[in-house]
Amino acid sequence: MRIWLDGELRDADGARVSVFDHGLTVGDGVFETVKAQHGTAFALTRHLDRLTRSARGLGLPEPDHDEVRRACAAVLEANPMPLGRLRITYTGGLSPLGSDRGQAGPTLVVALAETARRPDATAVITVPWVRNERSAIAGLKSTSYAENVVALAEAHRAAASEALFANTLGRLCEGTGSNVFVVLDGELHTPPVSSGCLDGITRALVVEWTGAKVTDLPFEALEQAEEIFLTSTLRDVQAVRRIDGRDLAAAPGPVTAKAVRIFDERSGADLDP
Repeated sequence: MRIWLDGELRDADGARVSVFDHGLTVGDGVFETVKAQHGTAFALTRHLDRLTRSARGLGLPEPDHDEVRRACAAVLEANPMPLGRLRITYTGGLSPLGSDRGQAGPTLVVALAETARRPDATAVITVPWVRNERSAIAGLKSTSYAENVVALAEAHRAAASEALFANTLGRLCEGTGSNVFVVLDGELHTPPVSSGCLDGITRALVVEWTGAKVTDLPFEALEQAEEIFLTSTLRDVQAVRRIDGRDLAAAPGPVTAKAVRIFDERSGADLDP
């Protein structure tokens, strides 16, 4: 495996980041996960734009898109595989211990790992912890991911693949690594980014391509939903078949199945929409 680290490709064993990197010591960094099929990154322009928004939100220097593109291309060429998880990580770089950022400049890492297509349907749970929609990092794809690790482990203990959060106001927000859509009275809805959720790339494309409504919803909407599905870079559109022990009949339902079909057709026709 060959990994891009600060300007060049390196063997995995030689791709080492300092123990004083701010991304490690305090989670001062941002990242993107990009789907790569047969050496081509999907929706890379949108991912780079969001990487920049996240970096700007943390006060990091804006990443050089040309450099990141070169890094992605080099990693994809060096590691051929049918379906991969391309991970771009951009941190505050070498810094003193503590919250103060150093002067060395950011660290850029691009790595790739092989993955498999997700099942068409999955189980999810809800968790008692909440997203803080007023947080300084709300909506940023930050490497400060510990609360997601905790919630996802809880989901795995319940034989589920995802955990869903409310926000501090009791409104529907998102999953640990996904956005959520619900069907109510036959209409498709997803929470607004003001809920504190990430402005997911797949979420945005599904809204554009299906006409889904962006709606502020109570967390209890999950109990009334006729259909639920998740979106993310590697899930694409994935139906929810069970939530907190409640089975959803015939998942994927008709609205979800239509969204799957539209997403597959549109994403297959344009690899950088």
